[in-house]
Amino acid sequence: MDLTQLKMFSTVAETGSLARAAELLHRVPSNLTTRLRQLETELGCDLFIREKQRLRLSPLGHNFLCYATRILALSEEAIHMARAGEPNGNFALGAMESTAAIRLPALLASYHHRYPEVALSLSTHSSGELIDQIRAGTLAAALVDGPVAYPEIHGCISFQETLVLIAGLDQQPIASARDIAGKTLFTFRPSCSYRQRLERWFRQDDATPGPVMEIQSYHTMQACVASGAGIAVLPLAVLRQLPGQDQVSVHSLPAHIADAATWLIWRRDAFSPNVQALKQLIIEQADNLSARPALEHAKGATLCK
Repeated sequence: MDLTQLKMFSTVAETGSLARAAELLHRVPSNLTTRLRQLETELGCDLFIREKQRLRLSPLGHNFLCYATRILALSEEAIHMARAGEPNGNFALGAMESTAAIRLPALLASYHHRYPEVALSLSTHSSGELIDQIRAGTLAAALVDGPVAYPEIHGCISFQETLVLIAGLDQQPIASARDIAGKTLFTFRPSCSYRQRLERWFRQDDATPGPVMEIQSYHTMQACVASGAGIAVLPLAVLRQLPGQDQVSVHSLPAHIADAATWLIWRRDAFSPNVQALKQLIIEQADNLSARPALEHAKGATLCK
């Protein structure tokens, strides 16, 4: 079943005549007859009641026409969106939990106000999971901890974050990962890039963390740390928005671990008007705040501009 068959079926249903439908579609009647028979064979039912020179929709044909009409309308809408070059239709966006909490509320409000025709859906996952979804084509764009080293993915730096370590109030100053060796680590799943950074720091300092407890909420992480049960890493901007900051101690991390850039990424072959519009809004928001960092670009990608 394809769009051509659906168009043929709909036109015959509307005109009630193979000859008239063939004329409108610039085809010969025998071609329509063959294609419609193929469609009925594929569906396993008769869509028409054939009466000499006239065709009438069968009961199943009436039901099928409703679906065919909707499918054809959606295909026309998709073609119009692509050709017009204007943001429109569905837009599946992904983001890290921290980015969704501290960077996206104002940005998405502006996006919705400027492009009301876009049906934007947001899902939050770890960077690793988001990158996999971009590669698979199930997300149009995502905000992840970068850079991202896949040839099919392109992107640009959108935000800069500073990661900090939080511990109990009785924690002594931390000079290296060895000072917190054996401490329980509260973190997201293994695909979380911030977790990977922290684990890399432990390896570089020849230290080993204690048990890892996976938690899917920064609020819960902070509460666990405040109870004296272990440590966690999170963006400083997230910590500043959490209640009870005075219940934990905050420790800086080495620059190569603490300095994190959030990238807007998309497939190279799918830089749609929806993605382009989001990129432009990020640029405008950064310019308005006069907060665009002078960051070193990774090979193959640039600061959003």
